[in-house]
Amino acid sequence: MNVLPDTPLERIVAFLNGIGIDTREGEVPADAFLPGVRVHEGGLIFDRAALRWPGDLLHEAGHLAVAPPDLRAQLSGDVELPADIPHASEIEATAWAWAALCHLRLAPSVLFHEGGYHGRSQGLIQTFLLGVYPGAFGLAQIGLTHVGAAAAPNDAPAYPHMTQWLRSR
Repeated sequence: MNVLPDTPLERIVAFLNGIGIDTREGEVPADAFLPGVRVHEGGLIFDRAALRWPGDLLHEAGHLAVAPPDLRAQLSGDVELPADIPHASEIEATAWAWAALCHLRLAPSVLFHEGGYHGRSQGLIQTFLLGVYPGAFGLAQIGLTHVGAAAAPNDAPAYPHMTQWLRSR
């Protein structure tokens, strides 16, 4: 029997490590972009005492996951990929994080919490729960999922199901 870890944080960390995004406890500067989370050399470091929202790990992992593999290991600090890289923006990172949240069977408020998304968390929860998936098309374009008619011909499950978790091209 495969038993999931107890807390959202434990489930998220186990999942991220399982898909190849190195996630570990460590020191995070007080002035980090997100409380208790930092991106370091293509992985994530979190400070359990300072981490306010475990879902922030999913969102930052989304940025790493949609980055081209040759850039992923170089990413540290605030992740800002060049604008000329298609389908590697905030919207795809958010869609990726929602898919991971669904995969982990966590509550929407774990990702879209009260302290994030510029006060738009409730609206984003409603949008995704209604089946409107901003960013899913971009994830499909980089080979991580299927959307719409592209899913039906092969009986492939559509987003938020992911066919793979890390961009490979």
